[in-house]
Amino acid sequence: MHLFPRSAFARTVALIAALLLINQIVSYIMIGLYVVKPSMQQISSVVARQVQGVLALDQWIDQVELTAEQQQTLVTSYTEATGIRGVSINDAVQQGLADTTTYNFLSAQLSDLLQANTEVRISQGAVYKVWLRTENLPGYWLVIELDSFDEARFSPLLFYLVLIGALSVFGGMVFTNWQNRPLKALEAAAKQIGQGDYPDQLPERGSSEVIAVTRAFNQMSQGVKQLEQDRALLMAGVSHDLRTPLTRIRLATEMMPPNEDYLAEGIISDIDDMNAIIDQFIDYIRSDTSADNDQQNLNYLVEDVVAHVPDSWHSKIEIIYNEMPDVPVREISIKRVLINLLENAERYGHEKVLVETGYDNQRKMAWFKVCDDGPGIPANQIEHVLQPFTQGDKARSTKGSGLGLAIVKRIVERHHGRVLFGSSQRLGGLCVRVELPLEIKAESAR
Repeated sequence: MHLFPRSAFARTVALIAALLLINQIVSYIMIGLYVVKPSMQQISSVVARQVQGVLALDQWIDQVELTAEQQQTLVTSYTEATGIRGVSINDAVQQGLADTTTYNFLSAQLSDLLQANTEVRISQGAVYKVWLRTENLPGYWLVIELDSFDEARFSPLLFYLVLIGALSVFGGMVFTNWQNRPLKALEAAAKQIGQGDYPDQLPERGSSEVIAVTRAFNQMSQGVKQLEQDRALLMAGVSHDLRTPLTRIRLATEMMPPNEDYLAEGIISDIDDMNAIIDQFIDYIRSDTSADNDQQNLNYLVEDVVAHVPDSWHSKIEIIYNEMPDVPVREISIKRVLINLLENAERYGHEKVLVETGYDNQRKMAWFKVCDDGPGIPANQIEHVLQPFTQGDKARSTKGSGLGLAIVKRIVERHHGRVLFGSSQRLGGLCVRVELPLEIKAESAR
């Protein structure tokens, strides 16, 4: 499990997010220390002065002889002027003391300012109320209505920090995606070249480093394309030049006297093998592109190929058709795949060959498989026999150029499919399954 991002895009976004997170934490701490804390200290100072005024008024009333009516009038006037009033413990409980929240920071601040143990609570509602109880005024709670004190003024701080962080990360993602877009185009073009397609020249855009890489890639792509064309031209020329003397040899052989028919038959057989090998060379170097594809039904292709197998084949071919949609393929190339697989089954099998078609609706893959009742291929030799000019172990080594399965692999990969090797549960021999996608991805088709 990799926790650290692996792609350049993810790493850049993670770096931006980490830097912003650190910046937000530092900003929150700094605002708390230099904005919120001083404001709370000022509020504590104001509340402490009001409490001291109440204490001074209470002490003055005790020292001056006033009637109860005068004391009540004085207290009422002071309460209306300052917005602070005293209630007994029982009245405080009835007025919602249980719904208040204790603020330890304010309690500590006021305890220091009043030089007495003080508890501060705050109740939220239409009007914020500060509930204060101090040792200097036992038996009473002081209630201060702070209609100008609104905690919601501080709540947008977190919202703004989160919003700024989210916008910054989003902007970083957009910028990073813009930076990485040429690299994604390079990746898609490299995959196309690996599958035998040659895309158009990529536009040179992005940073100077990316432009340099794109320019070098375009030059490499043109070089590889030219090399492939030269190789195909060379092979076609060699094949053409070889067929001419082979044709003359065949004509000369057919004119040999009847008493040398056994020798002529051997020469003609060798000439046919050489022509077949030349055909395989041409099939291997043929360049199939997505532009050559047509919508075809694999069932019809299988039926056409099996109907034209040579009468001299000894194996009995059984076919199982299943319904499937049309697939974008090059008909000649897929027929070559079927012919090569059937030739292998005929060459290395004993008596039976099974051909089956099908469609995987979940994976959107059409498939066909060719199975025989021969000795099969060991799993450790699969990669070996897929290489050009190689054959299996001695149990399966016979005549041939060793290009049959290599051609199958090359054609299927150029159709963006895959070749799977296994054992046939029914016949016991080799079973080769070819899967072809119903749709070719956009980046592969460009």
